[in-house]
Parts: sequence; structure tokens; C-alpha cells
Amino acid sequence: MSNVLILEDDIYLAQKVSSKLQDDGFTPTHYASILEADRYKTYETILLSTNIPVGDTIEIIKKYPNSTIILLVSYVSDATVTRPLKAGANDYVLKPFSIDELLRKIKHYKEFEALKLQNKVLEEYMEFLFHTTTSEISIPSKFPFLVETNDQKEADKIVFELSKTLKKPIEFVSLTKEFKFDFSHINDKLIYIYDFHNIKNSSKDLLIKNIKDTDVVICSLDTVENFPYEKISIKKDVRSIQNDTIMTINEYVKLMVLNFQNQYPDTELSKKLGISRKSLWEKRKKFGIEKDK
Repeated sequence: MSNVLILEDDIYLAQKVSSKLQDDGFTPTHYASILEADRYKTYETILLSTNIPVGDTIEIIKKYPNSTIILLVSYVSDATVTRPLKAGANDYVLKPFSIDELLRKIKHYKEFEALKLQNKVLEEYMEFLFHTTTSEISIPSKFPFLVETNDQKEADKIVFELSKTLKKPIEFVSLTKEFKFDFSHINDKLIYIYDFHNIKNSSKDLLIKNIKDTDVVICSLDTVENFPYEKISIKKDVRSIQNDTIMTINEYVKLMVLNFQNQYPDTELSKKLGISRKSLWEKRKKFGIEKDK
């Protein structure tokens, strides 16, 4: 339940507001004066009448910086509205007011604070998720551009940082699901095509023709030749790629050989990889892997 402090000297009004709040699942507490209030208790919302002295109003606002404070005002003035809002109050209602209107404001700010908390949690999670990605990358100044990488998290991080910088939401596009490559109608989002490597060359050519002057970031886990726009190439040591990243078969084989060649003899390692010893030798030569003796 949400605790609501009502500081109002009009007892009848306070009782009406308190009754409505209780009906809607809130836990209201009413005091006619700040002197009566429990100074150690915290409240999610404070309904603050500006009939009390201005100094006390500002003091209360500063005392509860983490509470949503809605002013209950009899008239609008510098003392009753402007100064309290500058001090940190969130909003106000003008007496006489509809209690339903007041309730809508309380619920609005409750939802707003919940979204702020959710956003903070998500930002912290994204920082945790991307903490192993490359820290310094020169991002092209123009769209569209391609991120050629063996770790999709690298492209993901670039897109999320661009989204924050440009203040644009992200439109995630899978080319295995989308068959129309016309993005001209999406002009208020950052378009992120994350599976460029999964489509045929003819489809790639068609896509490239349709993304000119469009805010598009493309990710490819394969090498892309003759790409007409700017391209970032980020190749990580396969041993540093986390196990939730989709890798090509060659990258997977390379990772397994690097990590396990000193634990298993070639006969057993090649068997576990489903390849012949000769193929294992060829892979080592291709990847430039020297076997410790």
C-alpha cells in the first residue's frame, strides 16, 4: 500500500480526501499541522495545504525530497505555487478541486516514479551486460552504417548508446521475419537490423538500396565486402566472447581448440568436435594456433 500524508487544516476536506484514498487502496494519514506529524515516518505522497505559513511549506518540501508533493492551494501566487514548485514540489491543485482529479494526479506520479525506478534498473542492467564490450569505438557521424563483428553485444552497445544520445527509441528489425525493406515510414526511431548475415546476397543488395538517408545501424556476424556506407569492424578474441553469443562454426571450433587442446589429446578433441584429426590439424593451421608441447 502507498502511504499518503495529508497536511490540511480544513478537517472536512481532509476527511473527504482520506476516505476516497482509502477506497482506492491508499493508506492516508491526516494532520492539521506539521507539528502533529511523525517526523521520522516516510511517505510516498504528501498532500500539502499552502494555508500553513510559507516558511513551513518550504521546510516540509525540503524535509521530504523523495516524496511526491502535491500542493493544495486556495489561490495561485508566488508564495503558494511558484516558490514551492521551485523548492521541489511536484504539482498543485486549486481549491475547490475534484477529488477524482487529485486522485488521478497521485496515481500519475506513482506510475511515473515506478517508471523512473524501472528505467534506473534497466540502465544498470545494460551497463552490467555491456561491461565486457570494447570501451573505445569511433562511431560514424552519419547513417546508415554497418557493425561487422564476431560478438553481437558490441553492436548492441553501440545502438543503445546512440539511442540515449539521439533520444530515439529503437526499432528492432529481423530480416528473417521482415520481407519488406521499406523503412521510409519509420522516421522517429533508430532502426537496428541485427541479422544481416542471415539473408541472401540478393536480399542484401535490395536492402542496401533502400536504407539511404535512413537512421539505420546494421549488424553482421560475417565479413561484408563492398558495403557502400561506413563500416566499423570489431573482432574480439574468441576466448573473451561470452557463451550466450551466437558464433560461426569456425569461431566455435577455434574457441574449443584454444580452450581444450591442452586438456585432451587430438584424437579425443577431434572426436568431441565431430571432425577428423586431419581436419583438426588444418583448422589449427588456418587459425594460426600453435599446440603447446
